[in-house]
Amino acid sequence: MSTLPTETVLVTGASSGIGLELAKCFAADKSRLVLVARNTAALESLAAELRREHQIPVIVITADLAQPESPRRIFNELAGQGITVDVLVNNAGFGLHGGFVELSLERQLEIIQVNIAALTALTGLFLPGLLQRRRGGILNVGSVAGFVPGPDMAVYFASKAFVQSFSEALYEELRGTGVTVSVLCPGTTESNFGEVARGGKKRLRQTAKMKAADVARLGHAGFRAQKAVQVTGARNQLFVFLSRHLPRNIPRRVIKYYNRTAP
Repeated sequence: MSTLPTETVLVTGASSGIGLELAKCFAADKSRLVLVARNTAALESLAAELRREHQIPVIVITADLAQPESPRRIFNELAGQGITVDVLVNNAGFGLHGGFVELSLERQLEIIQVNIAALTALTGLFLPGLLQRRRGGILNVGSVAGFVPGPDMAVYFASKAFVQSFSEALYEELRGTGVTVSVLCPGTTESNFGEVARGGKKRLRQTAKMKAADVARLGHAGFRAQKAVQVTGARNQLFVFLSRHLPRNIPRRVIKYYNRTAP
């Protein structure tokens, strides 16, 4: 009899931040893991740690989801090894700070490729198998940014609005199939996301950040409980509530103020 875990979880963007912590959460469940990111060394280090601590199989796939062919390559590589994915964690994503016309159009199109196109492609590739087996699910990492427009991070905020809407729609489409979809919506989190997005600049207005491990724990628990939406933290929940009830011009102005950076 095989000793392999019965559940295989694929995590994109697993080399750092929330993705790394989500991988640890699923490893604690004794799930078999497939870790995907661009940073091979970081993935191999995490894989070795999880194998050692949890005695689970961990596969590493180096891929850049900004490349349109990457989702199909990941899918084909796993299919070639006879590996079926039971849980897809679409965590990979990035943003850029600055006015739309000030930023590189090429880089902003890469945001759409990673945050929207790759997420959609991976979902489309792996979902039929989940439905056939009537088990498992998809955990998409969105953001509280998905609930509001984001001046000075317009494309990133818009990309997370797609993730939010897409995830909630799939949740309803798949009701009763045995497959669930959950979207994790964190606010500011201790990770390298902000430093990358702002190119090292600091926001003029600093806010408290949640630890990536706490965000991942809440997202993992929400997925296991089959929650459609998991907004992390009371402050973020209040923000989402207010953004839905205030006139639209107020959230726009608040976010523009919040996104200001030091010269």
